[in-house]
Amino acid sequence: MMVRLPSMGIAISKPISKIIAIASEPKYKALHTFYQLLIDPIADDLPTQPESKVIFIPQGSLFSVPFPALQDQNGTYLIEKQTILTAPAIQLFESTQKLSQRQSNTKDNLVVGNPTISPELKLSPLPYSKKEAEAIAQLLKTQPLLGEKATKDVIVKKMPQAKIIHFATHSLWDEQQGLNSSIILASGKGDNGKLTAEEILPMNLVADLVVLSACDTGRGKITGDGVIGLSRSFVAAGVKSVVVSLWLVPDTTTAELMTEFHKLLLSNNDKAESLRKAMITTMKQYPNPKDWAAFTLIGASNWGSVANLKSHPVK
Repeated sequence: MMVRLPSMGIAISKPISKIIAIASEPKYKALHTFYQLLIDPIADDLPTQPESKVIFIPQGSLFSVPFPALQDQNGTYLIEKQTILTAPAIQLFESTQKLSQRQSNTKDNLVVGNPTISPELKLSPLPYSKKEAEAIAQLLKTQPLLGEKATKDVIVKKMPQAKIIHFATHSLWDEQQGLNSSIILASGKGDNGKLTAEEILPMNLVADLVVLSACDTGRGKITGDGVIGLSRSFVAAGVKSVVVSLWLVPDTTTAELMTEFHKLLLSNNDKAESLRKAMITTMKQYPNPKDWAAFTLIGASNWGSVANLKSHPVK
């Protein structure tokens, strides 16, 4: 089911990370409120099977809403009832469906973890990101690029041949100039290690999946046509689906969630369902939504075409 969500006059005055921090209040009041506003009006039309896909196409500040963490009056999270995807715009969603039909012969995988950060960027190391990359590289049967080896020039050369690309590192997002949003890699050959959305945009990529396991990778400049930033650039470059985050994600719990996600993906080959189950598993150990609900899947999840999906605009 596809749900189009116009802004409906809703303005989110605080960063979503602040809303999630407030969610530590009793009964997660903010998440209840968003559920009542966005989900209750369409609840009767949503599929009843948790494996059924629901694709949200938000507008305006609703791009910042963590749909998996929205909570009904009984305290049940939406991710416990639905398998959720998002799309920045209907046109971009259609393009990912076309890409999902494309067959790729590449079997290489690319895993990047805890690159050595240029001192000028003043970002701290991410030790759990190193562990995350090592665990996922073992699952994907490849050698991770870590520390000083995770240079921008090396990674850019490897990206066009990769089937799965996983970045466990820092990122920076630009609210005014979305194409300046960047993934932070190790510096080399005179660069500072920033791989920007503008540089990704013209790439010729064949990846089935890119995972941006970093802070705020789903954010950027919000326009009438969606979010301009890293996710949009990867899809425009040819990637079938991208996993991105909506806020500052914890290093420790993110490593566990992402490792579980890749384990599940190896067994069922459904990206959205694997992410859903990984969130629920992480939720059991770390109940606060800030620890498990930041990520969303944009693009294809290995399921039917647009023509087979029911569209439900919300007015």
